Amino acid sequence: MSTPPRDLPDSTALASDRGPRHVAFIVDGNRRWAQAHGHPVEHGHQVGADNVCRAVRWCESVGIETTTWWLLSTDNLNRSAPELHKLLDIISELTDRLAAVGHWRMRHLGDPRLLPESLATALGDAEATTCHNQGPQINFAVGYSGRQDILAAARVVAHQAVTSAGFSVSERSFAQALSTCGLPDPDLVIRTSGEQRLSGFMLWQAALSELYFCPVLWPDFTQSDLHRALAFYGNRQRRFGK
Repeated sequence: MSTPPRDLPDSTALASDRGPRHVAFIVDGNRRWAQAHGHPVEHGHQVGADNVCRAVRWCESVGIETTTWWLLSTDNLNRSAPELHKLLDIISELTDRLAAVGHWRMRHLGDPRLLPESLATALGDAEATTCHNQGPQINFAVGYSGRQDILAAARVVAHQAVTSAGFSVSERSFAQALSTCGLPDPDLVIRTSGEQRLSGFMLWQAALSELYFCPVLWPDFTQSDLHRALAFYGNRQRRFGK
């Protein structure tokens, strides 16, 4: 879980036989980037959203089948009203931009009841209109908390255990009750900005993931940074607890 050096060679990054199927991103550092460059906070969020658009294409170019982007945690909902309203608008616009391409399949992870109706609708519409697209899977974690995801799944499983004869509580049945049902667990979790923690992101799903902590702020994350992360992953020996 240590941060690899920035000069890690890129030569192994595109080794498809060892590449991850699912990469999850904690896109951290938009506010610090804005402050460092003397810009309003909302400008940092906008530049970060623009970089998500680029990074989605970088991931597809190296054969990554599924990406998850943590854009808004439940804790983020406690930010100041002006910043939060602008951030929600930026996420809605980003959702529409990617859905309009007509290539990727999109899915919302999180509780739509915590979001403004306009954003919840945008996320739901994107999921519905892109479900038959042939491109990679893109998941937007918005209003998402790993703990809340687990709690919600526990309630579903408890109800099924009481009401369904023969229902078996198992890792498989529990995973099917999570918001990520049907998706592979992330092979690699990338967090930018130098912070070295998950902060509650995909706590069940990332139990056996490789963790890569990148020192750059998200708006400065480049395709070369992605290749370094993939090189790091390619050099790991995944034992899955064995």
